[in-house]
Amino acid sequence: MPSHGPRSVHVVDSHTEGEPTRVVIDGWPQPRGATMAERVADLRDGSDHLRRAVVCEPRGHDAIVGALLTPPVNEGSLAGAVFFNNGTYLGMCGHGLIGVIRTLQHLGRLSPGSALIDTPAGTVRTELSDDGTVTIENVASFVHAQDVRVDVAGYEPVVGDVAYGGNWFFITHDAQVPVEMSRVAELGRFTSAIQQAIDAHGITGAQGSAIDHIEISAAPSRADADCRNYVLCSGGEYDRSPCGTGTSAKMATLHARDQLAFGEPWRQEGIVGGLFTGWLTPGLHGELIPHIRGSAFVTGEATLLFDERDPFRFGIPLPDGDRARV
Repeated sequence: MPSHGPRSVHVVDSHTEGEPTRVVIDGWPQPRGATMAERVADLRDGSDHLRRAVVCEPRGHDAIVGALLTPPVNEGSLAGAVFFNNGTYLGMCGHGLIGVIRTLQHLGRLSPGSALIDTPAGTVRTELSDDGTVTIENVASFVHAQDVRVDVAGYEPVVGDVAYGGNWFFITHDAQVPVEMSRVAELGRFTSAIQQAIDAHGITGAQGSAIDHIEISAAPSRADADCRNYVLCSGGEYDRSPCGTGTSAKMATLHARDQLAFGEPWRQEGIVGGLFTGWLTPGLHGELIPHIRGSAFVTGEATLLFDERDPFRFGIPLPDGDRARV
């Protein structure tokens, strides 16, 4: 167990369409690096115990996504943000960034209007509206492979697409388990089996990137939605929100099949009933730029205390060990 660390860390908690975000305001030593990727590497190598301490039990729980605010790395950006969960660091996090923007507004550091936030996946433009909704202009999304067949132990073979939306996703319509909250435990077993099969078969994203999110698309339960999803996240927990990066990747798969035109709204329902509205615009070089709009609400402020006598002050590790990587 590391012997070093802060005595306290100040955080602000929020939820975006049901999914919690814990934003670290101060107390965590700033990571070194001229780029966000370098800062993630520094955190992973030297401060990973603080990731566990902030979001894992006994202070947190598996569904929390953390966001460490850093100075920006690019001129014109308001801040940097490194996202992390109970098992990994994230390239981007849509619901988390919406929570960051609402947190900065809560702290009086941001007023309605646009702001740029640097993330490990790239710089993301955000727009805070007067009514508190937040729109993010995400990094470019794209489809890497279509109709990938995977043999899954204990289930029928599954067919899906491999797509990128700030994180790598395997997206399938093969809902062998109904996408309903009453079946959430079964959905976890099903998507975990898909993840294990993808890993075992060596299926990856571009340049061998690990696919660490599994998304099931199904019929919506609310009249104003086009689809309902269940997303297994990289730390092994499911996303309560409709998943911003997952919605971005999903829209890329629809566009690739001529099922979603530029500017056409796509309303994505999450497993707990929250809603994101998304649409695509063309980038300067023909890339797909996803836009995601949703709402977040600040739920509390806290000072996390670290008693050096506490054997669990840096969290309780996952039973199978952490996979602290991007």
